[in-house]
Amino acid sequence: MNRIFIVVGVSGSGKTTIAKLLSKQINKPFLDADDYHPKGNVVKMSNGIPLTDEDREPWLYILNQKLKEESRKEGVILACSALKESYRKIIAKEIDVVWVYLDGDFDVIKSRMENRRGHFMKTTLLQSQFDCLEVPTYGIKVDVKQEPNKIVNDIIKNTI
Repeated sequence: MNRIFIVVGVSGSGKTTIAKLLSKQINKPFLDADDYHPKGNVVKMSNGIPLTDEDREPWLYILNQKLKEESRKEGVILACSALKESYRKIIAKEIDVVWVYLDGDFDVIKSRMENRRGHFMKTTLLQSQFDCLEVPTYGIKVDVKQEPNKIVNDIIKNTI
C-alpha cells in the first residue's frame, strides 16, 4: 500500500520521533521536511528569524513534488510542521494523505525544545509557530503527552 502519512505540529511536538517510529512499524520510508528547506530558510531560522509565507512557499512545492514521487512508489511518512491550512493544501495537492496532528500546549512543547540539542529551530521562535498554527479539523489528533509507542499504535489502529 502506497499511503502517504504526514505527521504535523509545531516544532518540538515530536514529529520526527513519531514519524520515524511509524516508519519502522509499517515499513515505509521516513522523510523530514526540514531537510528540504532552502538554505536561506535554515539561515533565517538559525538566526532566530521567523519564516514568512513567501519564505515557505518554494519549500511547500518541493515537498508536494517529493510526495507525488513517493506516492507512485511504496508511500512515505513525512514529518512536517504544516502549520497553516494553506500550507497543507499545497503539500497535499493531488495526493491522498493521512494527516496526523500532534497536539500539545505551549509549556509542554517549550520544555521539550529546551532539552534538545543541535536543532536549528530556536526556542524563541516557538510562540511564532503557535501564533500561526491552524489546527486541522480532520485526520488523527493525538496528545503529545502520551508515550510515543502508544501514539504510533493508535495511528496504525485507526488507519490500517
